Amino acid sequence: MVRLEIATFAAGCFWEPQLVFDQIKGVKHTEAGFMGGNVKNPSYLLVCTGLTGHAEVVQIKFDPKAVSYAQLLKVFWQAHDPAQANGQGVNIGSQYRAAVFYHNPAQKKLAEKTKLAVEKKGMKVATQILPAGEFYHAEEYHQKYLQKRGLKTC
Repeated sequence: MVRLEIATFAAGCFWEPQLVFDQIKGVKHTEAGFMGGNVKNPSYLLVCTGLTGHAEVVQIKFDPKAVSYAQLLKVFWQAHDPAQANGQGVNIGSQYRAAVFYHNPAQKKLAEKTKLAVEKKGMKVATQILPAGEFYHAEEYHQKYLQKRGLKTC
């Protein structure tokens, strides 16, 4: 039996990161949702007010024998603009901020190491590294939103 691990990333609107991570060999399941706020069981509409403190996230279950957390971090850093604070692209607001939500000390250490590597390239990094909190599943119509519309790439 394969023991899956969990990774959680916020990289703007959760639709595109979910599409990206779903294409990685070793990723077994992704789920769009919310993390990092102060309201229990928030709805998408409530999160969009910016008053809950939540970020849109993709929670990933992966087989660490097939894909490492370090490899997932590499994809994460390439899939968003680490310099943009409180948004990604045209999606502006705290719910679209970029963050790594780590689930254990090893993930925290790797996230900090990779963030430092990005900063050493001369980029000012706004991406946060935070402890994972309660994950709240987004409404079903958000799950695999782009895939349901036939998109295989962004």
